[in-house]
Amino acid sequence: MNIKNNTHRYIEWIDPDEMHRVTVLWLSEVKFMRDEQMFLNNLIKHYTVQLVDSKIFGKSKEIVSKLTDLEKEAISLMKKIQAHENKLEIMIDDIDQLELEKAYRDTHRELTGTMDRYKEEYMQIKTRLFDLVSNVLKKEKQKRLLN
Repeated sequence: MNIKNNTHRYIEWIDPDEMHRVTVLWLSEVKFMRDEQMFLNNLIKHYTVQLVDSKIFGKSKEIVSKLTDLEKEAISLMKKIQAHENKLEIMIDDIDQLELEKAYRDTHRELTGTMDRYKEEYMQIKTRLFDLVSNVLKKEKQKRLLN
């Protein structure tokens, strides 16, 4: 029995409305994270003296550096998402442009991975910062109780 190799590929269909909804959600999430980053920066400024303590300086420096990198990446990510959103017309213009539509879906898939990675990194660094500041606050409280 001969079996022919079928060279047809099925391209996952993502509804343009769904892509729009997801893209708007991404923009909202990144904007919220940027607002949170401003809060985290204020937290760092408020506890700068304690965070430069020689015992935790290395950790503090690493966390602050990573947070700064994530802030820069957020700006770049917002631009990419906005550009992606602006090109959504390719999917809804009733003109068959298979290559452009495939490229748009591929970009959407890539952005999905980028957003997942960014959110994961951001949550990790935020958790590390909160743990560090929590420890600083506990030490401050212990010092006050001992005096």
